[in-house]
Amino acid sequence: QVQVVESGGGLVQAGGSLRLSCAASGSILRINVMGWYRQAPGQQRELVARITSGGTPNYADFVKGRFTISRDNAKKVVYLQMNSLEPEDTAVYYCNTDAILYEGGVYSERRYWGQGTQVTVSS
Repeated sequence: QVQVVESGGGLVQAGGSLRLSCAASGSILRINVMGWYRQAPGQQRELVARITSGGTPNYADFVKGRFTISRDNAKKVVYLQMNSLEPEDTAVYYCNTDAILYEGGVYSERRYWGQGTQVTVSS
């Protein structure tokens, strides 16, 4: 069983910072891409940033220069450092992991999502 758990959300004033963490656990052989998505009320879920197992990041245009994604492969953790937060960043932030599993003699890759963590930025 694989679990993905986010933490670090909260309420912050505009211009402030938050650091989100996401830890994956369970019968994982390896994790390929790890990513952060967000969903505001009435909006579709959108990509914020993702990072490969080799550490190559990719960011949505609306967060470039403000957010930084990083990961610790040994701990199976991905982080999202968010600076210069704006009210428009208010959303539930979700983590996902593309995990390689080995079960019953078979390798497979599956995407797992966390339950989400609320980020609220006040003006």
